[in-house]
Amino acid sequence: MNVDFQLGRPAAGARIVVAMSGGVDSSVVAALAARSGAEVIGVTLQLYDHGAAVGRAKSCCAGRDIYDARSVAEKLGIAHYVFDYETRFRDSVIARFADEYARGRTPIPCVSCNQGVKFTDLLALARDLGADCLATGHYVRRRMGEGGPEIHRAADPARDQSYFLFATTREQLDFLRFPLGDLPKPAVREMARALALVVADKPDSQDICFVPNGDYAAVVKKVRPETARPGEIVDLEGRVLGRHRGLVHFTVGQRRGLEIGGQAEPLYVVRLEPEARRVVAGPRAALAVRGARLGGLNWLGEDQRSGLTAKVRSMARPAAIGFDGETIRFEAPEYGVSPGQAAVIYEGERVLGGGWIEETIPAELEPAL
Repeated sequence: MNVDFQLGRPAAGARIVVAMSGGVDSSVVAALAARSGAEVIGVTLQLYDHGAAVGRAKSCCAGRDIYDARSVAEKLGIAHYVFDYETRFRDSVIARFADEYARGRTPIPCVSCNQGVKFTDLLALARDLGADCLATGHYVRRRMGEGGPEIHRAADPARDQSYFLFATTREQLDFLRFPLGDLPKPAVREMARALALVVADKPDSQDICFVPNGDYAAVVKKVRPETARPGEIVDLEGRVLGRHRGLVHFTVGQRRGLEIGGQAEPLYVVRLEPEARRVVAGPRAALAVRGARLGGLNWLGEDQRSGLTAKVRSMARPAAIGFDGETIRFEAPEYGVSPGQAAVIYEGERVLGGGWIEETIPAELEPAL
């Protein structure tokens, strides 16, 4: 398979930098770039301590992943460099992740990482290396529209990562390439096998890259110990139902872990009150949200304001909305929406932009559209 990297000049005289995580996706991107005839440089960022403290070999940029990325680069005959961005990653991603939990919000560190280390620092590094573009293994499609390049959902819905890239700016999108957006994952693995790449059957990482064994609470407690302080679980009227062992163990919409019996119907986490160290629980109906106010908006659309949908979780189905430039209003109530999550706005398959949910509007306080 050959890919047009849209370099704007003959590939023989061009240079492509590939972000190589050590996984199968970015390894196949490096192979496609090498096949184009351009000079290819693989770059791997060491983002955190990957030793015994992490204790896992399948996480992004762990020691094994750096070794795998280097092995693939040697197989392809391309240059490969590792850059230490651990301090930057700790300050811009891990600390923010812990801070959000301390505020009772639901963080999405993958978006923060793309906003900062990957699509700001790595992109600047690629420019310093004289690259014509930076190619990554993200499953999204880059399409040219009347106003320039656009982000569209991946052809494979099960692999689509457009939700995590809403904060990509127009300037960044001019320089980025996503060669895998039209491919299903099985085809990518088959390409890796055909090329005899050592990562062809390497499992995908399922957890947040810097969280050992999926235990995010342990990471948060280490950075923000106050999130592990016990407190009360109360109902919507403030009546004490029980005790909890730290807000870090709860997110809005969660049911497990409350351990409150004797109720007429199941209880869910409705909101967190970090200053009082309280978990507010209620029936599922209390989770219904009709709208959300956004902050940190990044807008890639032009004047689109109708026929819009939004996703408030990466795996959620897009919901029909109205949007006034600051607040989204759902045509039907949404459940489990939490401050700190991202709301990504689409027109059909195209990502128009999105922002961070600052506050939600309960269904009973907002009339239907």
